[in-house]
Amino acid sequence: MSALPANVRALMPPRAEGGPAGESTQLHPAMTQSDSASEKPLYVRTRAPEWLPRLLAPVIGIALFVALWAILAKAGGRLPDPVSTWHSAVEVFSNPFYRKGPNDQGIGWNILFSLYRVAIGFGLAAAVGIPLGFVIGRFEVFNNMASPIISLLKPVSPLAWLPIGLLVFKAANPAAIWTIFICSIWPMIINTAVGVQRVPADYLNVARVLNLSEWKVFTKILFPAVLPYMLTGVRLSVSTAWLVIVAAEMLTGGVGIGFWVWDEWNNLNVQHILIAIFVIGVVGLLLEQLLVSVAKRFTYDEV
Repeated sequence: MSALPANVRALMPPRAEGGPAGESTQLHPAMTQSDSASEKPLYVRTRAPEWLPRLLAPVIGIALFVALWAILAKAGGRLPDPVSTWHSAVEVFSNPFYRKGPNDQGIGWNILFSLYRVAIGFGLAAAVGIPLGFVIGRFEVFNNMASPIISLLKPVSPLAWLPIGLLVFKAANPAAIWTIFICSIWPMIINTAVGVQRVPADYLNVARVLNLSEWKVFTKILFPAVLPYMLTGVRLSVSTAWLVIVAAEMLTGGVGIGFWVWDEWNNLNVQHILIAIFVIGVVGLLLEQLLVSVAKRFTYDEV
């Protein structure tokens, strides 16, 4: 191949005219600092909304729980899987208030009857336990008398009280209510008494100086200060009451969510048992959250 002619020059970019000889030349003018500062970045990092982690965390937790449940169901063989349990739950809640006899009623009636027993037993416990807590916390002599009795009876299992109720009342329904009453009364007594004992002594000294009556001391000093403690005891008591009713109804029979669990076990319907477990958990959670929302509305400065 022949060489290129000598007069052919290598292709070079055109030199910018008008600038100094030592200055570097470019096809485009150099970017100044003001131009680079005014240019917007291609990517701006933004923070996620605050509600997003609170929403995703429980969703991920439930998804992991269901996945573990499916793995155990597939490995064990006898435990129903989540899909079949869901279909059974849809069937159960499609007609929750049917009645085919005294011992064959929908899950809705069973939940309502259990809540009815809990309301009576819990209401009686509140009517007795809260005033008793005020008396025990206010007067040292009653505190010394009641402390050993409470310490002795509080740890007793709920089912141990059920035979006493059957012996005294001669019927299953009042025996279950009695069991709820005796087991849910202790948190209200203890928390109310602790709240009374933690009232600042200066407040009570001022009441003595002003010669206030015991009713004035209760309404103007004790009750506003003790109310948060009292509501905490109420919240703990309603959780205890809902736990106790399930165990009591398993033994006493009749209509109720506890009896429904036991009856489905006798029928070997494990899917309905799992449904009842979730229902018990959801109802208990709703009751506790309801009382938590009420308790948050009351503080010492607001009353």
